[in-house]
Amino acid sequence: MSPTLTNWAGNIVFRAGEVHRPETLEELRTLVTRADKVRVLGSGHSFNDIADSPGVLVSPSRLPRELELDTAAGAVRVSAGIRYAELSAWLHERGFALHNLASLPHISVAGSCATATHGSGDGNGNLATAVRALTLVTAEGDLVDLDRERDGDRFRGAVVGLGALGVVVSMTLDVEPTFEVRQRVYEDLPLEAACDHFSDIMGCAYSVSMFSDWTSSRINQVWVKERVDEDGSRPPGPASFGAKPADGPRHPIARMPAGNCTEQLGVPGPWFARLPHFRPEFTPSGGQERQAEYLVPRRHAVAALRELAAIGDRIAPVLQISEIRTIAADDLWLSPCQGRDTVGFHFTLIPDTAAVLPVLELIEERLAPFEARPHWGKLFTTPPAVLRSRYDRLPDFQALARDLDPGGKFANEFISRNLLDA
Repeated sequence: MSPTLTNWAGNIVFRAGEVHRPETLEELRTLVTRADKVRVLGSGHSFNDIADSPGVLVSPSRLPRELELDTAAGAVRVSAGIRYAELSAWLHERGFALHNLASLPHISVAGSCATATHGSGDGNGNLATAVRALTLVTAEGDLVDLDRERDGDRFRGAVVGLGALGVVVSMTLDVEPTFEVRQRVYEDLPLEAACDHFSDIMGCAYSVSMFSDWTSSRINQVWVKERVDEDGSRPPGPASFGAKPADGPRHPIARMPAGNCTEQLGVPGPWFARLPHFRPEFTPSGGQERQAEYLVPRRHAVAALRELAAIGDRIAPVLQISEIRTIAADDLWLSPCQGRDTVGFHFTLIPDTAAVLPVLELIEERLAPFEARPHWGKLFTTPPAVLRSRYDRLPDFQALARDLDPGGKFANEFISRNLLDA
């Protein structure tokens, strides 16, 4: 076992004395039962210590591959270690789709849902909202099944579980008939137009993203992903408010090759080849980077946008690109979108944590009046007491954790610091 195992960005070196990749469910159950401390490692795409452990790290990547489609129920059961790129292509071949995808298809299903990772779209919930059932191995090696219809609150508490309740080994996701998407990129949207017509622009297609480097009074790019099967009744898009259609493919980060990105210029293609920004066969995003994201109630979107623009001169020196997306409300206890339609302000930052953290403190200060919730898997400096105050179902989650993991086997420093210690 290598002592230098790191996360995707290389800024976290995992401290685990043992890293295991069990190949059978029984092997996993035995391992969990015998260990004093356990954390689960997904695709390693978190930027903080959420997956770190001084004990045992477990990866589900070698557990038996499971892909079981129930066409009558509109559901697919998948093993936890499967990544969205594989699942999406498999579903499309059989005539089905997921409701949404994140910008990166490289990430694992279970890890993405556990941290409420999301795509974009006014009417689209985050990836975890597709979960209708899950199976996890708890501290004593027991298998626990939780179902959306049968288990109600316990289910809603467990889906975005941050690895604090057990090792998720499989999930059942909602699916729908496959669909095609056209993707177009627009450039140089005036910032004032973005503020004045925010709802129209973000609602003009199935999924919309704005990108800004905060160096001028404009939005650099707007990525518009429209379903081919829609009736055209959506509000006007960025071209109606001063943006220009891009004359060729674009990468959100201007210096990066556009070939890494999914096809643009309005060419129709399968949902899984357009909803992400990046192709699975290429290095996603900028590669060498740090990431942070803050999720704010949708009603504060424009005010928050103006606050960030006001400190653009402080953000820009540590920034590669910033993305603005909308996500629908949900009822999952620890989802940053719980109880509120949401706008996410995402920051892809230079790989210099010491330079980045003071800027994140400033961003958090400016967004504090808007009850910003940080993305669980990214960098943030929000004090634990403040973070806990922004989740009204946190006491219920703490009770669920005591029930499923009374000895705290799955609680690491991140979980204890942010969720459990009062």
